[in-house]
Amino acid sequence: MPTTSAPDALGVALLASFRHSFQQYKSLADRALAQLSDAEWLHQPAPGSNSAAVIVQHMAGNLRSRFTHFLTSDGEKPTRRRDQEFEEPATVAAIEPLRAEWKAAWRVLFELLDELQPNDLLATVTIRGEAHTVLAAVQRQVAHYAYHSGQLVQLAKNLRGDAFPSLSIPRGQSVQFNQQMAQKTAS
Repeated sequence: MPTTSAPDALGVALLASFRHSFQQYKSLADRALAQLSDAEWLHQPAPGSNSAAVIVQHMAGNLRSRFTHFLTSDGEKPTRRRDQEFEEPATVAAIEPLRAEWKAAWRVLFELLDELQPNDLLATVTIRGEAHTVLAAVQRQVAHYAYHSGQLVQLAKNLRGDAFPSLSIPRGQSVQFNQQMAQKTAS
């Protein structure tokens, strides 16, 4: 029976943790975006700020650029047009295709995570010509997507106000939540 070495076990755990984090941030962003009408995707809360549509454009462009041919090409693809990601869509008609881009871009990431092996984590990849370990490059993206997912939640909360359903533990319900968690672990 084959045994797993400690470094392999650590690599497996890191890859699982990355997948979980990315799934959590995608879910958070998806649940925030689901609160918005297509017109609200274009809402800019202040001059010079980003709408949900712009954040989604940017994240989709970043996901595709960073994770397409991740191990074999620079993470900033020559075909990426980052500055255009920050241009507001002209009409509400752009939102449905943007949703499709969003889903497809995340699929690129999750397919890569299916392929990565523990021994890949210390391999070198480049982003804008700068060398990173796979471990560092993936962790960098976890932080980046957490940041933008939080922005999407904040935009949706501002637009929905009191009608925004909590995406985590609702205010004033921490004690009940902790009791439920304790009951689950005791079972």
